Amino acid sequence: MNENKVVILSIGDEILIGQIVNTNAVWMAEKLNESGFNVVSIQTAGDTYSSIWNSLDYAKSLASLILVTGGLGPTKDDITKKVVADFFNSELVIHEDVLTHVESFFQRRGRVLTDLNRLQAMIPHNCIAIPNSQGTAPGMYFIQDEKHFVFMPGVPFEMQGIMESWVIPQMKAIIPVDTIVQKTVLTHGMGESFLADKISLWEDNLPENISLAYLPSPGKVRLRLRGKNTTMEEIDKQISELGLLIPDYIFGFDNDSLELVVGKLLNENNFTLAIAESCTGGYLSHLITEVPGSSTYFLGSVIAYSNDIKSSVLGVDSLLIQKYGAVSQEVALQMAENTKRKFNSDFALATTGIAGPDGGSIDKPVGTVWIALAGPNGILSKKFQFGDHRLRNISLSANSALNMLRLSILKEYMPNQR
Repeated sequence: MNENKVVILSIGDEILIGQIVNTNAVWMAEKLNESGFNVVSIQTAGDTYSSIWNSLDYAKSLASLILVTGGLGPTKDDITKKVVADFFNSELVIHEDVLTHVESFFQRRGRVLTDLNRLQAMIPHNCIAIPNSQGTAPGMYFIQDEKHFVFMPGVPFEMQGIMESWVIPQMKAIIPVDTIVQKTVLTHGMGESFLADKISLWEDNLPENISLAYLPSPGKVRLRLRGKNTTMEEIDKQISELGLLIPDYIFGFDNDSLELVVGKLLNENNFTLAIAESCTGGYLSHLITEVPGSSTYFLGSVIAYSNDIKSSVLGVDSLLIQKYGAVSQEVALQMAENTKRKFNSDFALATTGIAGPDGGSIDKPVGTVWIALAGPNGILSKKFQFGDHRLRNISLSANSALNMLRLSILKEYMPNQR
């Protein structure tokens, strides 16, 4: 049975040659899974007649719902409508309602409707035209051999509008779907394999209708719990048990970010923050200021990339740098302490390290990072050894600094919320 199975088919040579990332398929799969559909395959077809035809024919053997994006424009390389017309034994005709929409679309924008644009209203005569409020190319719906086909433009916001306004509600009324509830637990500071080992017994005891997926990224692992025909209360119960096993590693849920969580903690306690950055080069400050309202707690930062600036602006003792090196516990501590004093902030973070790809040594290989945190009750520091990838090292350093601040606030000022 493939009653509740879905195939996503993207059309376009630009995807096959790596010119663009197929974000449409990712977005569609997420929305479909949230709505109870079972996506069984994601495929890409090139801009040729045979590739599109064969992909449609194969997709039909896998699922009852086939969702297709791309190739509906008016230019010569957009041949999807021609293939679709032949595939469904149809002919292309001007659809008057679509033509009216296209004419109105151009008129509202003060643009001239060309003959090429008029072709957007030419669609197979036996399809149901799906309104596209965001553009001119309509969606198209067919039923063949009890299989449902929906064709949509490849422009992301146009496809998304059609999916949310028409496809998901219409198909849910036709195709039986599971009731899906899910929640994602966000962790930081423990690698995927170590985390899996730590929670293995808890995972083994999950109810059969709740599945767990590990979604790792540098420094973080997302744990997605997905339940079929269950309740969010049951999901939350399982997460509460998980929290007892790894309390210090869970920093949020679903769409939270470390910078958002840290910002809330600072706000709730009326704390202020200042930053001194060396190896992160401003990235840590960038993350902080991505959060709306961060001006209420973030005072500013110094990007002390050179040793001269560390000494002349931050007041780091040049003898310390000479003796221990810029990447050292001693320098990190003084950077944080002096920044706290200079900005008169409650907390100050400092990062200094070797981002790479060169600059390392036997004693301090690439990826060596010291992070220091000065707070109302003292100062602490921690050494990290990340690896040899520059951009990953910068990201890991910034997020590790945020997590250090998060844990410090929770342990010292909000122990009941850990």
